[in-house]
Amino acid sequence: MQKTSEQLSFMILENYIGGKFVPCRNYIDSYDPSTGEVYCKVPDSGKEEVEAAVAAAKEAFPDWSAWDPQQRARVLNKLADLIETHMEEFAQAESRDQGKTVTFARTVDIPRAVYNLRFFASSVLHHTTDCTQMDHVGCFNYTTRSPVGVAGLISPWNLPLYLLTWKIAPAIATGNTVVAKPSEMTSVTAWMMCKLLQQAGVPPGVVNIVFGTGPRAGDALVGHPEVPLISFTGSTATAQRITERSAPYCKKLSLELGGKNPAIVFADADLDQCIQTTVRSSFFNQGEICLCTSRIYVERSIYSEFLERFVTAAKKWKTGAPSDPSNNNGALISKEHLEKVRSFVALARSEGGIIHCGEGVDQLDLPEQNRSGYFMPVTVISGLSDSSRVMQEEIFGPVVCVSPFDTEDEAVARGNGVRYGLAATVWSQDVGKVHRMAKRLQAGLVWTNCWLIRDLNLPFGGMKNSGVGREGGKDSYLFFTEVKSVTIKH
Repeated sequence: MQKTSEQLSFMILENYIGGKFVPCRNYIDSYDPSTGEVYCKVPDSGKEEVEAAVAAAKEAFPDWSAWDPQQRARVLNKLADLIETHMEEFAQAESRDQGKTVTFARTVDIPRAVYNLRFFASSVLHHTTDCTQMDHVGCFNYTTRSPVGVAGLISPWNLPLYLLTWKIAPAIATGNTVVAKPSEMTSVTAWMMCKLLQQAGVPPGVVNIVFGTGPRAGDALVGHPEVPLISFTGSTATAQRITERSAPYCKKLSLELGGKNPAIVFADADLDQCIQTTVRSSFFNQGEICLCTSRIYVERSIYSEFLERFVTAAKKWKTGAPSDPSNNNGALISKEHLEKVRSFVALARSEGGIIHCGEGVDQLDLPEQNRSGYFMPVTVISGLSDSSRVMQEEIFGPVVCVSPFDTEDEAVARGNGVRYGLAATVWSQDVGKVHRMAKRLQAGLVWTNCWLIRDLNLPFGGMKNSGVGREGGKDSYLFFTEVKSVTIKH
């Protein structure tokens, strides 16, 4: 079939610096994960582009930080309205760029990006500062909060616009200016958002987006002496590098990292609800969410029934062309990532694990144009030791391991037996038990009898190797501002 000239031409993205689109000398290929073909060219920015973006953000900071918070809130709300007006274009672009289904982008990613902007536009207006009286010495104390300056924001490829706006919204709502670097693999919706910034009333230099890789653009940003604050979502290994690069400058860091999240299913769980939700928590967005369940521990008396019913439900979770509304999952982000996820399944098999469905067991029936895409069926594994790398390391794909346990203490010990501590789910009808488990599990978020229900007012973040700091309504406000204590003698 002959390709039209339109199909052969690539979309070419440009950096957005000081309110203008700026071309770059070098570009990186960006692939459509559902076809395996290059469809877009992304700037390969480095030190020079980051310098220009930081200079623009510094120049814009005095005026923007002096704006009335309600004026800034109006701009955020206008941007939210504009993205919502273009919802379908954003959803189609996010799906093509990331590999996720259009349905997921339309119902999760883009609505949440809109909500992030509206939420922080509102929440920033409702924080109060502290004051105390010391009458015995005739003093009155109060605190003030001020924006920090230029915020460096680095967002990942799994939920591109969703997590970029989660950082940009509180940063600019509190009066900072930003230099953001989205993942080079998923840059398109950030570039599309840049086209709306001027119309929303965002002054030049307040939001600057520099596209490129971590080792070049990311490194230049985190190592820049005039960027006092970094918010990063991504891998623990990259976060270690960011910490090292930031250390000489004593930067404020917020690091939201990986997870190896357990679901603990007790014998008194509502199995219908539990299985339906745990299939979703294991495989949602191809398993490419840091909060996805990757280890399921089931009380032994119901283990066989759970496993049989769970595998049956998993087999109904359809993987295929992202544009097909009947599919639950699309493609994984890249060929390299697909190979990494498959290698964990191969390791499980070599260690004697049982592959109940998915990789190497079930064939995907893909349309002709998607046969070179990075697709993988959802995979359920049992029979592995907790010491296996498959049970210890973040896989970040549609793979989940199931294992039996006997006692509550054992469930806690095994749930906590990894270096991560981001999220956990507990399934039980016993109120006392769910409170005990929530207290004992080393996780920043614990859901009981549900998953991924989020109140953005509450802190988000992990323990252990899952991160440093928290973000959310009040936590983001505290992170993106500096506090000052003032004492007045009267």
